[in-house]
Amino acid sequence: MSVFSLLLVELKKIRRSKIFLILMIPVMMMWIPSTINAKMNFDVRGIPITPENNFFIQGFMGMTWFMIPATLVIGTVLLTQTERSQNGILKMLSLPVRTSTLCLTKFAVLIFLSMVQMVFCIGAYYASAAIASQLQNYNFILNPSFVCVNALALYWGAVPMAAVFWMFAILIKTPVFSVGLGLVSIVPSVLVIHTKMWFVYPMSYPFYLLMVQYGKAAEGMYATQIDRMPWLPVAVIITVLALAVSCIRFGASERR
Repeated sequence: MSVFSLLLVELKKIRRSKIFLILMIPVMMMWIPSTINAKMNFDVRGIPITPENNFFIQGFMGMTWFMIPATLVIGTVLLTQTERSQNGILKMLSLPVRTSTLCLTKFAVLIFLSMVQMVFCIGAYYASAAIASQLQNYNFILNPSFVCVNALALYWGAVPMAAVFWMFAILIKTPVFSVGLGLVSIVPSVLVIHTKMWFVYPMSYPFYLLMVQYGKAAEGMYATQIDRMPWLPVAVIITVLALAVSCIRFGASERR
């Protein structure tokens, strides 16, 4: 059975679920208030940032700090529970495919869902910016290349975090504890990004990347570039280790 066939099977499993609604809800929760409160973007309190950049940063701030991580936490649990309910995991393990391949295929679906949410978020941003522009008689719409590149960077920055959350979901069979651990790990990211060791905490990556963009938009307020060393090597190591543990432990109890 090919990896492509496995991906199609996994996508069919979630097609009738409410997971796409779960992806959409956080996006709407962030951008509807941004539209309603668009006037506040003119009150920058002395910060050298344009209203349109402030609108973009403020809208994505809630997404990067909490909504993207929280959605990943819920997504990992939903993907694992679809197999654990009605002994679906036993049917998967009976397939002539390595367990590591099964595990990585489901993780690929998680990343795909994250990309779907990114598309939702970009669409919601432009809808919100267009409405706000009409309400405030000011153009809040930024260049599509700028928005898409930055949105893609924020979501790709969440991949190591997704790997860690996936590992939590594999290791902890009780959904409540898995979700609880994931959500609790999100909170310190606001503090961690202000330390020199931010790169060892993958839950802080998206928020840190957004703050770097904030520094570029508001000169002198924050760092304007990312130290790729040692961030990138550490991010790769964390991702590989988390996925390796997940592959080893995937379906371990059912294989006994």
